[in-house]
Amino acid sequence: MFKNRKDAGEKLAKALERYRTENPLVLAIPRGGVEVGLQVSRRLGVDFSLIIVRKLPFPDNPEAGFGAIAEDGSTFILDNAGYWLARETIEQIKQEQIAEIERRVNALRGGNPLPEITGRTVILVDDGIAMGSTMRAAIELCRARKAGKVVVAAPVAGKEIAETIAEEANELIVLDMLINFRTVAQAYENWYDVSDEEVLDLLRARISEKEVNYHSAKD
Repeated sequence: MFKNRKDAGEKLAKALERYRTENPLVLAIPRGGVEVGLQVSRRLGVDFSLIIVRKLPFPDNPEAGFGAIAEDGSTFILDNAGYWLARETIEQIKQEQIAEIERRVNALRGGNPLPEITGRTVILVDDGIAMGSTMRAAIELCRARKAGKVVVAAPVAGKEIAETIAEEANELIVLDMLINFRTVAQAYENWYDVSDEEVLDLLRARISEKEVNYHSAKD
């Protein structure tokens, strides 16, 4: 069990040390994956950004999803989603999440595009992998943009979904792979939902830290 996301990120970073020489790009999935990803990028001393992906929730049970969509439109949908929902309903939910993605790109990334991915090693980071839909949509985006290597990294994941994702990514790094896995929260002593403002505070702190390090190096 991890104390919090910072603790999880520090431990995950150690497991990713071997990628340092590949000059990877760390892409964290907001909101929960941001602090974890920042710890990874800090320890490895590599580029960091956010990749915006949204779960496609069931209308009558928003906590559960039938897929996910990434900011470039890359989509993962469960094969049997069509049995549960009409095509029009699925499209409506996709449009709602596209609007939320646009809001988050503006709010959390200042409207800036993703860094260049082509040919790079990309490390996709989240605070845990439960259903795996958002991570699979993120992998689709990286493939569409011709990433050189896609590494999926998370502190915790369910064993079954981890095995599925391992087939889609080039490499998978998971610290705790659990058989009886229900929610990501069960792996953390201190778990809470992260707000946009908390994400921005983390990003501001990272920018300030890099500026201090830059000036110290010049001095």
